[in-house]
Amino acid sequence: MCVFCKIIEGVIPSSKVYEDDDVLAILDLSQVTYGHTLVMPKKHVSDLLECDSQTYLKVMTVVKQLAAQITEKCHANGCNILSNIHEAAGQTVMHMHIHIIPRYDEHDAIQIEFNESKKQDLAEVQNTILK
Repeated sequence: MCVFCKIIEGVIPSSKVYEDDDVLAILDLSQVTYGHTLVMPKKHVSDLLECDSQTYLKVMTVVKQLAAQITEKCHANGCNILSNIHEAAGQTVMHMHIHIIPRYDEHDAIQIEFNESKKQDLAEVQNTILK
């Protein structure tokens, strides 16, 4: 049983901020920023790409609601909403979860940067995706 399934089952304690029949949201132990929250389906699914549409919609409805609530109540200036999919993207727990990371300023403990990579032939990339 994965660590998130153990949390959902109550085997491992957590700091819950939301729970219904299908979705659980807990404070991340790392608290990258104040209010950092993880939202997950109670049904075990490995990641967002493996998630059925109904479960995805339930999770994302909660993410939207909590992101607004956390941003307001924690007096954040914004938030990042992200999901790491597979190890190459940083997924360490193989149970779908969405991070809500409140942002306060450019000096937060998390830094997300979009650096310029080598130039891509957009027509070739488009063709690869569409074929």
